[in-house]
Amino acid sequence: MSHRLRFLRLFLLSGAAAAVAGSALAQQPAQQPAQPAAKPPAQQPAKPPAQAAQPLKDPIVATINGQPIRLSELEVAQQSLPQQYRSMPLQAVFPALLERIIDSKLVVQEGKKNKVNEDAAFKKRMAFVEEQVLQDFWIQREIAKVVTAEKIQQRYQERLKAMPPEEEVHARHILVATEDEAKALIAELKKGTAFDKLAKEKSTDKASGAEGGDLGWFKKSDMVKEFADAAFNLKKGELTETPVKTQFGYHIIQLDDRRTAPPPALEELADQIREELAREAVTAQLDKLRAGAKVEKFNMDGSKADAAPAAPAKPAAPTPAKPAAPAAPAGTPK
Repeated sequence: MSHRLRFLRLFLLSGAAAAVAGSALAQQPAQQPAQPAAKPPAQQPAKPPAQAAQPLKDPIVATINGQPIRLSELEVAQQSLPQQYRSMPLQAVFPALLERIIDSKLVVQEGKKNKVNEDAAFKKRMAFVEEQVLQDFWIQREIAKVVTAEKIQQRYQERLKAMPPEEEVHARHILVATEDEAKALIAELKKGTAFDKLAKEKSTDKASGAEGGDLGWFKKSDMVKEFADAAFNLKKGELTETPVKTQFGYHIIQLDDRRTAPPPALEELADQIREELAREAVTAQLDKLRAGAKVEKFNMDGSKADAAPAAPAKPAAPTPAKPAAPAAPAGTPK
């Protein structure tokens, strides 16, 4: 199978729902182009450019055997692509996506020519796809009613009230492989050697070492227990008197500052809150629909769910064969 055919198959399978929505858009009445104005008399000035006909909002971008493909179909189809392509501007994927749509339309035209769409299995599959698209549209509309900027802000404020204030510290460290190395560095620091200078020269943690050992602000839960306990027990400006051993090696820690951690910004929690509100909205609507509906369930064999499925017939117990009579010993008279 060629690379192009594999891509087309993947495109058709992954974007079945989008294709249905795209087809619906394609069947909308075409927007009529603006009629050109009648030619004005020679003595009248031409209309200014501002009154010129505007570009169509949903132009035809290709035709296949006379069937138009509109830009809106590509917009819908783009949403069935992997995430890295969905987030791109449509212009970036337009040429390749248009080719895929053309291939798709050609296959569809050929399928209709061969009456594939009249097959019973096709109709069943199409009904399923239609239900999936309908379900998706309904869910998105229900979410849009509830997940508003005001609701997100309200939930954010509620979340902040439920968050207890938490302390965090700003510290530096130097990491080395052995305890003796760490003790020697502590001695140098006590003599007045700058912490950031030794961190850049000696620390095996190259990322923080390049910043003079700076770890920035962190909470106790952000670090391994041994390191966190030692850092949070220091006062501002203090240095650990003995090396702190962790799974990474031996640390010398200096505390630069401490504070009550500021609350997370709305931007940090917005996605989480949005998903939470959406889940609550859909769950509430489904509960409401179930409460107002008569639902009957059946077993896999079609029998009522409240009745025990018919037990499989038990095979008859095998009748033991009668033991054969022992043969008479040789020489026994008959």
